[in-house]
Amino acid sequence: MNESDTLAIIKPDAFGSGKSGRIIAHLEAAGFQVVAARVSRLSRTEAEAFYAVHRVRPFFGSLVEFMTSGPCMPLLLRRADAVPHLRQVIGATDPAEADEGTVRALYAESKERNAIHASDSPENSDIEIAFFFTGAERLQG
Repeated sequence: MNESDTLAIIKPDAFGSGKSGRIIAHLEAAGFQVVAARVSRLSRTEAEAFYAVHRVRPFFGSLVEFMTSGPCMPLLLRRADAVPHLRQVIGATDPAEADEGTVRALYAESKERNAIHASDSPENSDIEIAFFFTGAERLQG
């Protein structure tokens, strides 16, 4: 399989509680290469734009509040079958339903404070990566 890229975001709950290093180590152990990373504090406008697909969902407002509550860490990750593999490695949205050993089972606090975001399709991955990283950053690694 050819390598592909995907986006993950270590969310404010995990970043603020010092779990970033363990999460990155977990992702690297699962075969991901960190191509680019940055610490970012999303503005309300940025969070609303990034999560616009959820605008009509009842949790949109609380999601925006949460994602603007502190710094987060977007990661550009690379490996074969990056998108589906990352979804498997992070586990279910609700950590109570996440498989043992997944990022969310290990590090998430709740369904809303679930430690990490991951792109859900190759198409969305491309859009989400472009939101945080330039073309030049994508060529690294």
